[in-house]
Amino acid sequence: MKSLESKSKVLLHHHLKALKLPTVGAECEKVAAQASTDNVDHLTYLLQLTELELIERDKRAAERRLKAAKFPNVKTLESFDFTARPSVNKMMVAELSRCEWIDAKENVLLIGNPGTGKSHLATALATAACSKGYRVRFFRTTELITMLIEARDERSFMRLKAQLARLELLVLDELGYVPASKVGAELLFDVISTAYERNSLIVTSNLPFESWTEVLGSERLTGATLDRLTHRCRIIETKGESYRLADAKGKRTRTRSAAATRTPALIPVDNQDSQK
Repeated sequence: MKSLESKSKVLLHHHLKALKLPTVGAECEKVAAQASTDNVDHLTYLLQLTELELIERDKRAAERRLKAAKFPNVKTLESFDFTARPSVNKMMVAELSRCEWIDAKENVLLIGNPGTGKSHLATALATAACSKGYRVRFFRTTELITMLIEARDERSFMRLKAQLARLELLVLDELGYVPASKVGAELLFDVISTAYERNSLIVTSNLPFESWTEVLGSERLTGATLDRLTHRCRIIETKGESYRLADAKGKRTRTRSAAATRTPALIPVDNQDSQK
């Protein structure tokens, strides 16, 4: 009887592996023991096992989407300091984190000085999209332009463009930090134009819209790019001093305070004692 039971377990785990149900295989005996203790029926036992499998499958899929998004650092909205950025509408950001705007094929533009949290917010919103099942890819804009130019030169531009078109959310970070070449600007416009009303974009920039010509070159191309980006979009301004600059100032102040504390006070010498 014992050998028959052992054979059944071996066959069960073999079948579960073939069916690609690893969590059911790992948890079935433990859940069976608990089901016996709780005196639950077979259907409830099966329901508990399949729920565990689905939870683990969703977790692994979310991890794969996060890895595929290639975020330089994973950020969350919980770690964003809204009190330091009163210009940022917290209610709007919370609404955006529900990702309904992605289904509506809308865009999000984050405009503000360097170090004011644009990339943090962009990454946090994109991370929320990953967790909800959307296909996401993060690029620094200069990185994407370089890839587009190399793909064009290697005659693989259409393949790269097709890969980008399959995304549901494309993040273009730091548009405006480095001027694009004429070819680079045209290829970037091609990607933005293709995404228009088909996919969603998050774009961060340190430049106001009237200065985008400095990056994209011609006024015609800049106007066409902004027309597509701003047609159905939410604009968030991150006003204020750079986090990094404020942190550097704080460190400098703390260093000076610590140095002053360590410096011994000078004790005046009595003139009469010095003459003795």
